[in-house]
Amino acid sequence: MNYKIIRDEQKLSDFIAWLPSLGQHETFYVSLLARGKYCSTSTPFQADRQQLRSFTSSKERLFDKIKQLECEIGAYTNRGMAVPQEALALYINPNPRDLEKAAKATLIRMAELITKPYSGYNPHKEAMSEIQKSSGKKVYLDFDFDHVEVETVFPDIERSINTDATTILKTHGGFHLLVELSKIKKEFEKTWYNNITRIPCIDVKGDNLIPVVGCTQGDFMPVFMESPV
Repeated sequence: MNYKIIRDEQKLSDFIAWLPSLGQHETFYVSLLARGKYCSTSTPFQADRQQLRSFTSSKERLFDKIKQLECEIGAYTNRGMAVPQEALALYINPNPRDLEKAAKATLIRMAELITKPYSGYNPHKEAMSEIQKSSGKKVYLDFDFDHVEVETVFPDIERSINTDATTILKTHGGFHLLVELSKIKKEFEKTWYNNITRIPCIDVKGDNLIPVVGCTQGDFMPVFMESPV
């Protein structure tokens, strides 16, 4: 038996189509995590999350590269024990990463490291970290709402911004509100951010990793939602 990362191929394909187009120097950053909080039984995890795999991808190759994560159960381990299926969660940053910016940052980081005695660093991990941190064009701003239903706070969202600039992603413990910056109407330009950040139950905000629609997030599958009316 193999781990199951993709739960709904059509929903994943639609999600990939929703992602922004990439420039020549841009890529998407994807991370497969094991999260102890999604496990129904005790786990050997020392922290809530362990990164199992990270990779970059174009839109065209993204589906196939996600499919390649579905290896034999037991291939992902933590402290010598097989990671259970229910711990797996796949994330992506919907804003492109800038490879040119990342290359310059990696060069600086490696120059800092090689001037000191070797401390166990991994050049590949250092490069991937710089890619994750190097944002390209800002298409979306993400607001992560935890332990709250969309319907509870949607009236506040409606008062804060034109909702046709928003996408709602239902997740394991709440939802993400993704604001497409180019679609914000003029009457909200100066007020929308402050008003949204005042809404209760926002956990994090900014240029974040989000769960991948149609894939696994513990025992849950993230999906896009219609705006409540």
